[in-house]
Amino acid sequence: MNGVEQVTVPRAVRGYPGVAFGGYVAGLLAGRAVGRTVRVDFRLPTPVEVPVELAGDGDGGAVLTGGDGVLATATAGELDLDVPEPPSWDEASAAAEAYRADPPEGTVDCFGCGLDRTPDTGLRQHCGIIPGRDLVATAWSAGPALADAEGRLRPEMVWGALDCPGNAAGRMLGTQREGSVTASLTARVLRPVPASSPLLSYAWVLDETGRKHRLGVALAAPDGDLYALASALWLDPRRP
Repeated sequence: MNGVEQVTVPRAVRGYPGVAFGGYVAGLLAGRAVGRTVRVDFRLPTPVEVPVELAGDGDGGAVLTGGDGVLATATAGELDLDVPEPPSWDEASAAAEAYRADPPEGTVDCFGCGLDRTPDTGLRQHCGIIPGRDLVATAWSAGPALADAEGRLRPEMVWGALDCPGNAAGRMLGTQREGSVTASLTARVLRPVPASSPLLSYAWVLDETGRKHRLGVALAAPDGDLYALASALWLDPRRP
C-alpha cells in the first residue's frame, strides 16, 4: 500500500514534551510495512498535534515525512534474540511497585512509562529490577481505550510496549544516561494481544558501546508465552 495517509499524533501520546512517543510512531509505520519482522529507524522527532504524512516506499517499507523532511522509516528487519526466561507475575509486580516507589531521575509524563497514566491513557511500562537476574520487568494490563473493535491491543500499542522497557534496562542495568532516545526499534509481533489480559513486559541489555545501547525486550502472557519481541537501539545525548 503506497498511498499517502495524513496522520496526527495526539498530544497525550507523547514521549518527551512536544514529541510523539517513539513506540507508537514505530507501530504506525510497521502497519504500512510488509514482512513479519520490521525495523523502524528514527531520523527526526515526530511532533504531536501536527499533521505528518505516512506512505509506503514502493519496496515493502514505509516513510513518515514532516515539514523538516523524513522523520522515520520502516524496512524489513532481522531479529535473532536469545530470550531469557520471563520473571513470574509476582516478581514483575514487585519490580513495578519498586519502580513506582523510587523512579529514575528524569522521569517524564511519557505515554509509555509515565507514572500518572491510567490503563486507558498510557501503557504504564514501570519496569523495575528483578532481584538476582539481569532483567527489568513490569506486570500490567491495558484499558479498552487502547484496544481495537475486537478487543485486541492495537498494533501501535503493542509496538509501544516494546519501547520503554529497553530504556529501563539501559538505565538500571547498563550505563545508559538520562535523556537517551530510541534510534531504532526492530520488532516481531507473534500473535494478537488481548487488551484486557494481564501482561508481562521485560527487558535486558544486549551490548553497549559508547553512546549506543542495544536492548532486548519481550512482551508475554503471565505463563511466559510470548506475544512480541524486539531489539532496541538507544542513544545517549551528546556530552556538552
